[in-house]
Amino acid sequence: MEKKASNPEKWQAMVSTTLAKAKPDQIWPLFTDFFNLHKWLPSLATCHGVHGNNGEPGCVRFCSGSSIKSNGGDAVAGWSKERLLTVDHVDRVLSYEIVESNIGFESYVSTVKISPRGGEGCVIDWFFTVDPVEGWSMDDLVIKYEKALEIIAMNMEKTVVCD
Repeated sequence: MEKKASNPEKWQAMVSTTLAKAKPDQIWPLFTDFFNLHKWLPSLATCHGVHGNNGEPGCVRFCSGSSIKSNGGDAVAGWSKERLLTVDHVDRVLSYEIVESNIGFESYVSTVKISPRGGEGCVIDWFFTVDPVEGWSMDDLVIKYEKALEIIAMNMEKTVVCD
């Protein structure tokens, strides 16, 4: 008898935020500084390179902190190793995957796109696709990403825009 692997439907979502003053060319280099996400997301205790050159496809970063909870949300700090897959400097799009973690993500890929917004500002779109995570709901994950993106965007905009 042939066994078929169970293939639960993947969770796919996008969160987005708009920056009123920061231009795409100001925000893009901050995202391609792949080994330093902790500068923009304070709940991330650490983010540093463990393989390759920062911002080049194939490089791997290690992230840990309270922004990432281990499966079940216990007191253990969550961590992940993430590999940068693609970087498109023309369209300002990058994608990365989680290659190892203690947070329950399997088959996880994210894409970030920075686009102009009319005459001023920019829009940051963050897409993700992941196998369902035991003990989590997709709605909770989307809310978590919305909050994280708002914090990241606010901190980036404060840094690049002089009033």
